[in-house]
Amino acid sequence: MTALIVVLLAAIVAAISFTPRAFSRPADASSDSELLDGYRHVEVASVSDAMERLIGQRIYLSHRMRPIFASKFAGFALTVKLKKEENHDPDALSGMLAAIDSGGPNSVYVMVVEDGADIAGMGGLMGTAMQARGFSGAVIDGGVRDTAYLQKIGFPVFALGTVPSTSVGHYRFAGANIPLVCDGAPVSAGDIVVADSDGVVVVPRAKAADVLATAQEMDFKEHSMYAWIEKLKSIEEAVKKFGRL
Repeated sequence: MTALIVVLLAAIVAAISFTPRAFSRPADASSDSELLDGYRHVEVASVSDAMERLIGQRIYLSHRMRPIFASKFAGFALTVKLKKEENHDPDALSGMLAAIDSGGPNSVYVMVVEDGADIAGMGGLMGTAMQARGFSGAVIDGGVRDTAYLQKIGFPVFALGTVPSTSVGHYRFAGANIPLVCDGAPVSAGDIVVADSDGVVVVPRAKAADVLATAQEMDFKEHSMYAWIEKLKSIEEAVKKFGRL
């Protein structure tokens, strides 16, 4: 009897030892890495179309949001807001700097500068810090400066325009990792931000896997159509075959 109890206890311990952990850090990290890798290899236009098909939303930034040089990136949103306020407070923007130092690999710095089309929300110093910390890129609902240096170090930024002005003394930090509306698109911390030469799209984190799968399918169809169009010299026939436009 004693021997039987010992065997049963050993079996229970073995079963517990081999039970998979549902939410282990390595599994989550691997999943995030694979997700971002997928988004880095699809076209932003396909992501936009997939968003509209699956969830009926068009969460892309306007034509005003342009890259300072041709670039493509994807990452998780780290949001920052600046509010307009004339001040002589040396700490007015300290929260903005702390937010940058809280980010890391795969972060995308998403900043809204209130009424800031002619205010540089970031420049070379902030870009250098983001580059050093492994950020994927930055999206600024406002201006950007030091673009020659940002291009030199290869740090990708999308912004409303290039301006030489400063936010120091004119703005105050109003929050980090808070929901924002960036150039008309809602963005929450942790959402996936995807950018390429066609523009910028924001994908809600909860929908990211489904949107990616649909975008990849759309990409495959579209890329397959080019050869058919050239061969048949007809876009109508290609659309009939692949169902993609």
